[in-house]
Amino acid sequence: MLHMLRSGVWGPFSDSPTADGPATRSPHTTPSENALTVENGERCTGSRVLSVLPYTVMAVVSAVDLTAGPGVGFLPLVSLGPAFAGLVGGWRRTALAGLTAAVLCLGLGVYNGLFESRRGLTALLSVAGVTAAGVVAALMRQRREAELASVRSIAEVAQRVLLRPVPRSAGPLRIAVSYTSAVAEARIGGDLYEVVTSPAGVRIIVGDVQGKGLEAVESAAVVLGAFREAAYDEPDLPAVGERVERALNRHLSGERFVTAVLAEIGDGPHATLLNYGHPAPLVVRPAGAVGFAAPPERSLPLGLTWHVADTPLPYEVPFSPGDQLLFYTDGVSEARDAAGWFYPLDDRAALLKDADPEAALRAVREDLVDHAEGPLHDDAAMLLVRYREEHSAGTAGSGSPV
Repeated sequence: MLHMLRSGVWGPFSDSPTADGPATRSPHTTPSENALTVENGERCTGSRVLSVLPYTVMAVVSAVDLTAGPGVGFLPLVSLGPAFAGLVGGWRRTALAGLTAAVLCLGLGVYNGLFESRRGLTALLSVAGVTAAGVVAALMRQRREAELASVRSIAEVAQRVLLRPVPRSAGPLRIAVSYTSAVAEARIGGDLYEVVTSPAGVRIIVGDVQGKGLEAVESAAVVLGAFREAAYDEPDLPAVGERVERALNRHLSGERFVTAVLAEIGDGPHATLLNYGHPAPLVVRPAGAVGFAAPPERSLPLGLTWHVADTPLPYEVPFSPGDQLLFYTDGVSEARDAAGWFYPLDDRAALLKDADPEAALRAVREDLVDHAEGPLHDDAAMLLVRYREEHSAGTAGSGSPV
């Protein structure tokens, strides 16, 4: 984020072919875009392996004991069965594995004549002790898993309240969102977005809270709550920004801040933007022109504007049927590859050519992960606004400069 504050204007146009297709209906986009399908499949495979592992171990130990004879002393190793069962199964599965191990130990002990000495009794006691410990461990693990499931359930509710699904369409606009958290298993972080339909038109905010953790999530909640109220009530974007700024100043302490870009798209052939130190949105024209909608002057983020008398000024960007606006956070633009190069978002504009805006964003997200060659080190949010081409009657703005 600080890199973006220092770097200023985001860059010139570059030619990159892109195309827009007809509007198609698609389900609501969920806030989290983490690729969990493969991971869940791997977990299911691992669970199945662990389920059969205890009995496999006991069968191998029994076969070796029968082959090598009682002198080798492999019999106590049947206790590995209930030990492994406690890793993945519940207490009932662990107890069943322990009972199986006890039956094997008793049968092999009698067969080998080990109960004529203390060796058979020692092996049987080993199985009983490991089984008891495994049952206790399984009970404790199940209790912790229940607590974790409760916490995750609460987190999911918080996620739905904080980052609600955006509308897939608003008037002539089609909208899609992608959110990838840098924290494993997380659904929300310091990035924020919202789309509100107001009397003045569709109003949008995309932002990034300085820092991470619960404090960042709390700050994001303050910004979103203030924006949702102000977007309905205020007559213009500067008034909306002032409302959000006041709410944030009451909440923040020290020098914490939030970069954000606000947008208003009404009936005219343009979009009005208000940028608080945030990366400039990417504009993609149907004729292939690509550029960044940079503000005329750099401005401080929300939470720091009280330091200066001048506040950001709104500016207009041509936005006609067939055009696309991609809002994003610095988790996208500052993602580095192994050589340290930032993600070239403008060079990847051709990925937005898919007729389905959600599929187009998915292509960009997958390419972003490939560029980073692994998990992202920062939250990455993207919000794509596409002006439907069927509203293009009498409009000539394609390929015009930002």
